[in-house]
Formats: sequence, C-alpha cells, structure tokens
Amino acid sequence: MCLIAWNWQPGSATPLLLISNRDEFYARPTQALYRWPDAPLFAGRDTQAGGTWLGVSPNGRVAALTNYRRAEPARPDAPSRGELVSDFLQSPLDAASYLQALQKHASRYNPFNLLVYDGRTLLGLESREANIVRLPPGIGAVSNANFNTPWPKVRQLTAGLENYVDNGLTDDAPLWGLLHRRAFAEDAELPRTGVPLDLERALSAAFIAIPSYGTRASSVVRISKEGLRFSEQRFGEEGFLGITTLDERWTHDATGT
Repeated sequence: MCLIAWNWQPGSATPLLLISNRDEFYARPTQALYRWPDAPLFAGRDTQAGGTWLGVSPNGRVAALTNYRRAEPARPDAPSRGELVSDFLQSPLDAASYLQALQKHASRYNPFNLLVYDGRTLLGLESREANIVRLPPGIGAVSNANFNTPWPKVRQLTAGLENYVDNGLTDDAPLWGLLHRRAFAEDAELPRTGVPLDLERALSAAFIAIPSYGTRASSVVRISKEGLRFSEQRFGEEGFLGITTLDERWTHDATGT
C-alpha cells in the first residue's frame, strides 16, 4: 500500500475513518477483501507472500502498511512485510507493546511504515530508524516516506479529508473521488527518492496507472462504536474490476470508549 490517510477522533461515534490506496504490480496475484478462513481478520490478501496491506480484526484492531521508496532494490531474502499486518491483528499485545517488540527486529524487513490501532491508541512505526511515531487525534497521512512527510499527494489527500470531515459528510463517494485523483504534481514539488524523474512524476498522483503497475485497491474503513464498515474497490490494468463491502457489528465495545 502506498497512500493512507485517517481521521482519528477518540471518544466519538466513529473513532477511526481510514482511506487508502494500495499500489502494486498488476501481475502480482491478489485475493479481494474477504473474511479469512484461516485467521480472525478481514482483509485482501497477497497470495504470492500470504500477507496483506490493510486489515481489520473482529475486535476492532486495524493495521496498514506502506513501503518506503528508495532507489536500492529490495532484499529478496527479507521476510514479507505483509505478515506484520496480519500478525498485529491477531496479537494479544496493545499497539505500543507490539511496536516496541517489533523495534528490535524491524531491520530484518525491507523498509516500511506500519500503522496500528488497538481500539484505544493509534501509532506508527518507521522501520528505517525503528522509530515509534505517536499520532495525535485528528487527520494524518503516510505514503512512501516517513509519517506526515508533506509530499504533494499527501497534502492533497489530507486537505480533502479535512474538508470532508469539516462539512460533516458521511457518504463514501467524495472519499473515492479523493483516492481516484490522477493529477500529477508539478515537477518543482516532486520529492527526490532516487527514481527517474518521469517515474517520480507518475508516482505523484494519488491514483497510479502506468504500464504493468498501478493502484490495485482503494479502501474506506470506518470503525464506529457499533461496528465495522470496510469497502474495497479493485482495479487492474484494464480498469475497474469490482467492489466488496463488509459490515460487521461488534459483540462488545471494540472502540475502548
């Protein structure tokens, strides 16, 4: 996953609203959002490595992952970063304890950012420095750099989400519009991550569509006091493929309020 934004409002009727795009090679095999038969979680699945990029557990835990962009090739012998999402969702540890344990071996993986929510606390981990990021209530975002690095698409997505929240909107349609934005940033605003300029330009859009690679899934996750609503739109090289929405009511208060 390459772009995540959220509105975290502890104690509210909807403590967490999260929107995201997962960018990946079109050829990489993927299972659409579903209830996993072999683990207590809701997520899409990377069927090549077995993990996921975004998931929610039946008790209201949420985890999401982005890669850290750099010019160096990924280490082929490193474990799958996607296993961290499913591992947190099944862990008995709270968010802080889980990330503190992960700090000790984060360097085993290719660079990543991990966002975790345990029903009470929202935290991030930047693996390159094994840095735990304490995220305040309100709107935040992460792409393929450190948390809240002001890349153009991060600024645009958070501004759009802030406008959505400030206007009291509840429909998903405006959120899909934010995630589907294909406009490129001006060259002067582009980050310099070591990739060629034409690729940097193409990757500056919220929604990516280039030969062999692009946005494979757009997602909207709402964690409320009553339950979960998780919608995923899927895309391939040929365009839109379908949408799945899961609704789950909590059997207890999963929001910690």
